[in-house]
Amino acid sequence: MLKFLAGLAVLSLGLVWGAPTYTLRYNHVLGPNHPYHAALQQWAQRVSERTNGDLQILVFHSAQLGVEEDIIEQLRQGVPVGQNTDGARLGNYVREFGVFNGPYFVDSYQTVERLVRLPVVQTWTDRLANQYGIRVLCFNWVQGYRHFMTNKPIRTPQDLQGLRIRTPPAPVWQESVRALGATPVALPFGEIYSALQQRAIDGVELVYANIPDMSLWEVVRYVNETKHFLLINFQVVGEAWFRRLPANYRNILTEECRRAGQAVSRQIEENEARIKQDIQRRGMTIVSDINLTLFQQAGLAAYQRLGIFDVRRLIYSQLGLER
Repeated sequence: MLKFLAGLAVLSLGLVWGAPTYTLRYNHVLGPNHPYHAALQQWAQRVSERTNGDLQILVFHSAQLGVEEDIIEQLRQGVPVGQNTDGARLGNYVREFGVFNGPYFVDSYQTVERLVRLPVVQTWTDRLANQYGIRVLCFNWVQGYRHFMTNKPIRTPQDLQGLRIRTPPAPVWQESVRALGATPVALPFGEIYSALQQRAIDGVELVYANIPDMSLWEVVRYVNETKHFLLINFQVVGEAWFRRLPANYRNILTEECRRAGQAVSRQIEENEARIKQDIQRRGMTIVSDINLTLFQQAGLAAYQRLGIFDVRRLIYSQLGLER
């Protein structure tokens, strides 16, 4: 009997020793079939392998942990959660980050990779961590171009007049959509389908990968290729939690985040042609004869209204771009 109890004690200790020391619950608003979900799971697996299971990331899709803004506030308070987010929401803390979601800001993944290395951007990420408790692990996750998706064809900003278009609840998104001609309606991502179905909104602005993920062909007819945002996503955790990790774990977490972001961004770009064929087969119409010059000119007003036109100019100067 004593031997049996001793064996149980050893087994119990083994189970405790085998448990992860650090666990991060990671939230995103996208569905389980979106490429980001598999990429985040792959990131979690690689981190676990490189830390021998000591750092565990549990990935939750469809905002299962809560809406994006609430999760960001939780991680700021030291809760071990993370969130896939964007520059517009981070711009609520460090204003300059809003430029990443301005209309027609950048137009290629290669430029995004250059943004990552700019000293001025590093200054903003340091301020975000030190003053607001938000640690950016990486921001090379690119979902592709966002387009207006409606039940009427859109070719110029004038065509958007009077249309209620869903935006995320952040000023950069709202002012950008307003500058491009529409009336912004702030709604959580999870309410998009029902709002379209009930005609509470007239359209959305999303990337191609969102269409099959949400079966949007059931509620909208047109994809209007305005390409008004190249959607750059940030992966963030709480600075307090991040600092509790051993230094080598912090390096592993960020290295594998960048690696996964690069891979999934390439995958999304490659998938777009297939998605276009699929949605047309399901009855959607793609409008490609867009007057992009008019949209680009209209979009400049958003930078002025938000007070980030000089930020845009600074970034372009450091990138060597003339716009």
